[in-house]
Amino acid sequence: MSATPSLLATETEDDLRAAVRSLLTTHSAADRVLARAESGAPYDRELWKTLTGSMGLAGLLVPEADGGQGAGHREAAVVVEELGRAVAPVPYLTGAVVTPATLLALPERTAEVSALLAEVAAGSAVAILAVPLTTAPGDPLPEVTTDGGGLHGTVRSVADAAGADVLLVAADSGLYAVPAGAPGVTVTPLTALDLTRPLAAVQLDGARGTLLAPAADAAPAVRAGLLSGAGLLASEQLGLAEWCLTETVRHLKDRHQFNRPLGSFQALKHRLAQLWLDVAGIRPAATAAADLLATGEGGPAEAQLAVAVAQVYASPVAVRAAEEALQLHGGIGMTWEHPVHLYLKRAKGDSVAFGGAGRHGQEVARLAELPAP
Repeated sequence: MSATPSLLATETEDDLRAAVRSLLTTHSAADRVLARAESGAPYDRELWKTLTGSMGLAGLLVPEADGGQGAGHREAAVVVEELGRAVAPVPYLTGAVVTPATLLALPERTAEVSALLAEVAAGSAVAILAVPLTTAPGDPLPEVTTDGGGLHGTVRSVADAAGADVLLVAADSGLYAVPAGAPGVTVTPLTALDLTRPLAAVQLDGARGTLLAPAADAAPAVRAGLLSGAGLLASEQLGLAEWCLTETVRHLKDRHQFNRPLGSFQALKHRLAQLWLDVAGIRPAATAAADLLATGEGGPAEAQLAVAVAQVYASPVAVRAAEEALQLHGGIGMTWEHPVHLYLKRAKGDSVAFGGAGRHGQEVARLAELPAP
């Protein structure tokens, strides 16, 4: 029997949303995000320190026994949504969702795994799973081999790797924690469309790390981590789409032409009304995915289907919301100083992350036993 996810926000989630939004209003304003993008820094370290140290948000998925908050995907989704609303340049989705979800999916909690979880929860180490950002939960992993105890291989387009302290590497012999500055590790920043989520190529040439799990356990754990990333990505897309809609409505109310607000023209009203309906539809899809990831009700297949449905719906809507925002802001929307281009680039980048809508559409067809699109 299919599980019925809870789609209503709890009081705890509302309070968390208010606290994170208040922080980002002052610490991740558009001018600050643009300045960081021009600086070449991989992410906003001051904001990350506040999120992880002062607020403890990096440990939401980590159990209290391992130094975390012992919350779940629902609470983490709230944080991801607000970070998406601000296109905040921090490695939260990759470092505080995908990584702990991967480690927690390992069947054996060794001392090394617990120690790394504690560092991730405290924000004292940014640990990034070394797979391409476009990797879907069921895709083959990059080929990294082990020879004489050293790791060899190249992984391209790894999100947030440039600012990582630790890299989680899935090799033919297991899952390894490799210090990013270890001998034999080369992290080369790449030119990415999304300036707020930098990509890098990771080259391993005899690098050595700590074995966290054998190969048989590593692959399912990595899939679980990527599934969590894909599920909560829908919450990020919700946040950025809502910002685009809200700011576009505000602009069309304030901007006048022929002595009338632009928003009073019927053609624009219809476009925005349809966009509102589309954006509003992301929330139940994203919430359902986060809820089933948190509770596990209905089994793994239910969570996989909810995540796939959320991505099939949220990805194109977020892109269209950003495109509409850019067009309807007119000439000012085309300028570097206006932040709308950051949202369009993030939406475009998100549309191919963790497999993209096309790959997840195939997953919906498979899980629902429908003809493939």
